[in-house]
Parts: sequence; C-alpha cells; structure tokens
Amino acid sequence: MRFRFLCFLIVLVSSVSSPVRGQGVQNKVPSGVILIKGAWSSASDSVTPVPEGGSVANDLFSDQYFGITYPLPPGWAEKYKGPPPSDSGRYVLAQLSPGEASRGFDRASISIAAQDMFFTPVPAANPTELINYMRDHLQADYKVEVPPRQIKMADRSFTLFGYWSPVAQLHWYVVAIQIRCHTVQIVLTNSDTKLLEGLMQGMNKMKLPSQASSTGGAGGGAVPVCIKDFARDENMIARVNPVFNEHRFNPVPVRIIIDKEGKVKHIHFLSAFTDQAKAITDALGQWRFKPYRRDGQPFEVETGILFGRPPPPTAPLATVNRRF
Repeated sequence: MRFRFLCFLIVLVSSVSSPVRGQGVQNKVPSGVILIKGAWSSASDSVTPVPEGGSVANDLFSDQYFGITYPLPPGWAEKYKGPPPSDSGRYVLAQLSPGEASRGFDRASISIAAQDMFFTPVPAANPTELINYMRDHLQADYKVEVPPRQIKMADRSFTLFGYWSPVAQLHWYVVAIQIRCHTVQIVLTNSDTKLLEGLMQGMNKMKLPSQASSTGGAGGGAVPVCIKDFARDENMIARVNPVFNEHRFNPVPVRIIIDKEGKVKHIHFLSAFTDQAKAITDALGQWRFKPYRRDGQPFEVETGILFGRPPPPTAPLATVNRRF
C-alpha cells in the first residue's frame, strides 16, 4: 500500500491535553505526543453523495452514491469503520461481522469495498480484468478455488472469484460489479464454503442501479456519465492551474462532476490537505468545459484528475488521468 498522509504522530518534549467541556472530563493526549491531521477526504458540498457515504443500520447496508441497498443476515453489524480512501482510490465501505447468535460464523466476515477505476494502479479497465489480475497475483500460500467466472445475482451480472488458504483453513468468495466507474467488491470470508454459498444466496436481495454490470456501469440517466480522462484540451474552454502556497509531496486525486453547461458543480477530494483543497477548488471554479452531448442531449459528466505529485509505481500501470 502506498504511503499516504493521514493522522500521524509527532513526538515532542512537552505534553498536550485537550479538555472536553460540558462533561466535566478531560481527554489527554499521551505525554510527549501531539496528533496532527494530514491529507484527508473531503467534498465541496455536503448534499451530493460521495462513495464513502454508505451506512449500516437495521440489518441493511446502503450507499446513495452507488445506488446500493444490501439486506444483511440478521445480527450482522459494523463494529469498526474503515480507513479513508487511499491515494489510488480504494474505499472500504463497510466491514461486517456476525452477531453472537450466528452459529458457524465465528470466523466469518463481509467486506464491502470499491476501487476507483480512474486511479487504480493496476492494468484493469473493469471488474473482470481487475479480478483476473487478482487471480494472477495471488501470493504463493493462497490457492485458487473458484476460477473467475460470470454469475447472475440480483438480476445483474457479477464476476465471481474464490480462493482459500490451506494454512488458515479460510475461504474467500469475491463478487465484483462496476458502478459509476468503480469496481464494487463484496468479499465473503469463512471456514465453511456451504455457509459462504448461503451468504451468496442472500445477496440476491440486493437492489442495484440498472446500469451496473461486470463490464459496464459508466453512468447516465439519473447519474452523471462517467468518462475517464475527460479533462483534455479538446474538451476544455478555459482552465486555470491551482496555485499552491506550500510545496507538498503527495498526490491529490480529485473527482469532479461537470454540469450540462460545462461548469464544475461538485468536487470530491479523495485525499488532500486543507490548503491543497482550497487552491484546487478556487482553480476548478474557473474551469469551463464544452457541454457533453449524447444523441443530441446534454449530460452531466463525472471524471477524475490527479493533481500534485504522482504516486510511485507499484505494478505495471494502466494509463491514468491527465496530471497537472
């Protein structure tokens, strides 16, 4: 996993404490340590849904951005929140564990994740290619159990892949689908494959957007059309580069939504410092695109742009977005 700026520690010779008013208590930072918030995900408004905005409540996972509702097995819950998005656009949407009354699921888990296909570092353009890459790069102590294949669930086409660990005696079933230029993965883990198959049967109750599939999911209709590398010169009318007051060494992946008139209406920072987000927001407010049309009709467009320093390569890379 690439290095990214998150919350990190700086050791000092003095101690710091932070009082919490109204409750008569104090939360003290350990002596000699101060917490500093680094690069983080953020958005230009709190109304437009973002990928990491999913929630788990009343045995139901839902994510408005992806248009997913997934009824969970009774008693399953999210004990811990996942990390923020990575610089390569990897999201952990939910990490679910069974309740105490779930027999046979003592080593089970359900993980829901998404990979932004604008910023993925691997040579894959859709879920099938991403799963094939995963199969081809399994570590030696894991074994392929179910080769990648297409399956039908919840009236949608998914890519399925299964592997297991002979040492840990655990099995993983991965089902993947593309929605809005993201590969959404649901990973089921347990020591009993029959119980995993039962969990997969329960996934037929999911509700997904009509454009979701294992090879498509480019948006359109009620959501923006998803176009990789749309911020090219031939699609631009005006562009102003951001002015950074401080020299940083981190990549800043940004997703934007362009309205039907060619103006930037929403900005989603996957990872950025506050000053970087402000500089980029000020610049994008002055960008103008040629309105995108399909069959003579105007559409909103969602695309990705990588600002700042590009991340170091960790694998054979697919073509990524234009860098500024």
